[in-house]
Amino acid sequence: MYPFSLPIVRSLQALSFHPKVTYIIGENGTGKSTLLEAIATAWGFNPEGGTKNFRFSTNASHSDLHKYLTLVKGLQKPIDGFFLRAESFYNVASYIDEIDAIRSYGGTSLHEQSHGESFFSVFMNRFSGNGLYILDEPEAALSPMRQLSMLIRMHELIDEGAQFIIATHSPILMGYPDATMYSLHQEKIQEITLEETEHYQTMKLFFEDRERLFHHLFRP
Repeated sequence: MYPFSLPIVRSLQALSFHPKVTYIIGENGTGKSTLLEAIATAWGFNPEGGTKNFRFSTNASHSDLHKYLTLVKGLQKPIDGFFLRAESFYNVASYIDEIDAIRSYGGTSLHEQSHGESFFSVFMNRFSGNGLYILDEPEAALSPMRQLSMLIRMHELIDEGAQFIIATHSPILMGYPDATMYSLHQEKIQEITLEETEHYQTMKLFFEDRERLFHHLFRP
């Protein structure tokens, strides 16, 4: 039964999170979003996203994995936090309008901004220091320049005591220094470096030897 049919879930025993940034990466279907959702839900966030005070349910499709997780918390408890997941961000934006909380998100409805602008508005206006921020594929709406801007904002917040747990496919976002990175592959959860990821190696090949890459991709 899903998600316990996932090899990664069956083999999961323990994960240690970096006090600054922890990345969870892997191919589609490996279970990284499922794992991130379970961590966020076990912490008390709404499964569809938002803060711990958000209480809405558009489609209760989250798994029961959170019931089987034990979170070991440090001495310094976060005073703020947010769970951002790309696939249900529209529902979060609608709830923010419904409870008339747009002042905390820059003063403009997230629905009145482009997808990328609304994502970035949350980073810039809602996130603060000494908070736990769990982000599932935040690069989905962000251009490369905006992703670099996100790293700048992350660094500012980390200096103020914030902690990030991020599932991503973006080599740019994976580049934050002094972070822990876990790769989900088949039945293994392995700590690796940016340069060891398939994401980095694929993009490196694309930019350095695109003709050779296309020769292998397009050959009959």
